Amino acid sequence: MMDSLQGLQELLRSKTNSKNFVNSSKVPSVCKSEACMLGVDEAGRGPVLGPMVYGVAYCPIHQTKVLKDLGCADSKALSEEKRDDIFTKMLLDEESLNNVGWAAEIISPNYISNSMYKRAKRSLNEVSMNSAIDLIKGVAESGVNIAEVYVDTVGPPEKYQAKLSEIFPSYKITVAKKADSIYPIVSAASIVAKVTRDHTLKVWMFKEGLEMDYTEFGSGYPGDPLTKKFIREQIDNVFGYPLIVRFSWSTAEVMLQEKAATCTFEEVDESTPKKAAGTKSISSFFAVKNENGEKKRKRHKFFVERYLRIGNTFE
Repeated sequence: MMDSLQGLQELLRSKTNSKNFVNSSKVPSVCKSEACMLGVDEAGRGPVLGPMVYGVAYCPIHQTKVLKDLGCADSKALSEEKRDDIFTKMLLDEESLNNVGWAAEIISPNYISNSMYKRAKRSLNEVSMNSAIDLIKGVAESGVNIAEVYVDTVGPPEKYQAKLSEIFPSYKITVAKKADSIYPIVSAASIVAKVTRDHTLKVWMFKEGLEMDYTEFGSGYPGDPLTKKFIREQIDNVFGYPLIVRFSWSTAEVMLQEKAATCTFEEVDESTPKKAAGTKSISSFFAVKNENGEKKRKRHKFFVERYLRIGNTFE
């Protein structure tokens, strides 16, 4: 159990930046026996750098005082130091002080870009909604007695609320714009998301070999001068950007079009002669045998991390 922001940073540093993962607290025992409210909010929806983080927080309905004691309010009105202080208290494993549980999903920039670029495209709204739904399900499966759910949204709340009500018919669902400034439990979720994202950026490990501190690339928002400088200068002619960049953002796309090498994808020639009967595929010589003696190729980490799949098989 983490009991400090340093522990959180060590966990975030140990995780692969190209993959999504969920971090969560231990469930307070009171949340299993008493009816609870749960809040949902996100951080990092707009930046071109770094992950988007969805956070949830929950506590017994009749114990709203614990949220006030923690200092949960409109998270946007709180300083970074105040958010860190509140989340540090939430990390403490002391039920006498804290009956608030939480969970956060760190959604990698690589996953966001690939979702938006794949053939069956998934919009950022769909990625967001799936994350919120999975977090709610995960909290319920951990034994929390959820009765009410409050969700912050940037889009029309009616459609989102109808979908959640269909998936979770036994919960009272409320979806509202700026819910983090209306419902303290959503503010708590927002603090979980914002602090997690902030510290993910602070300990970001560049797999590409870049020696760069987070103070050198800024907040990740397109309007940040340091972020603009990073996008302009840290571009590879062939491979584009490090995995911290969301390739699908127009900020990155425009720069790639200007500076990266032009790629031409030729049409497959259907008239290409077929290989002779009994001739082995050249790729078969590079396959690794599994425990059953069958050949199975192990995909290189480069392709796995970037969610790349084979488009054409060469034989």
